[in-house]
Amino acid sequence: MHTSRFAKSFFAAAATLIVAVGTMLFASAASAAPDGRIEITLYKAGFIVGGSGGSGTLKFKGKQYPVSIGGVSLGATIGVSKAELIGEVYNMKAPGDIEGTYTAGQASVAIAGGEKVAELKNSKGVVLKVKGKQIGLELALDLSGMEVSLKK
Repeated sequence: MHTSRFAKSFFAAAATLIVAVGTMLFASAASAAPDGRIEITLYKAGFIVGGSGGSGTLKFKGKQYPVSIGGVSLGATIGVSKAELIGEVYNMKAPGDIEGTYTAGQASVAIAGGEKVAELKNSKGVVLKVKGKQIGLELALDLSGMEVSLKK
C-alpha cells in the first residue's frame, strides 16, 4: 500500500510537470511575433495547367521591399482569378530570405465569402501565413509552387 501511494504521487507530479512544460512551449510558440508582413496581388489564368503572376510588398524592419510573384500550378485551374492576399512572415533574418519557391505547409481553407487562408514555407524555412479574397472564376487557388523574388 505504501508503494501504491508513492507511485500515485510520482505520476501526479510527472503529469503536472508535463502539463506545465507543454503550456510554456505552446505559449512561446503562440506569442512568437512575425518578422515582417507581406501584401500580394496575384493573377492566375489557365485551363488545367495554370500560370500565375503578380507583385507585392514585403515590410521588414521598418522598410518596404517590392517583390515579384510567379509560379505554375498543376491541377484544377480553370478560368481567371485575382487574389489579394495579406499576411505575416516568420523565420526571416534578412530581406533576401523571402526569395524562393513556396510549398503549402497547411492546405488552403475556404471561408465564407471567398476568403482563403494558407500557410506556405520555402527552403530557407521562411513561413508565410496569408489570407485574402479571391475574385473571379477558379476551382482552386493553389499557392503551392509560388515563387517569390525581390525586385531589383
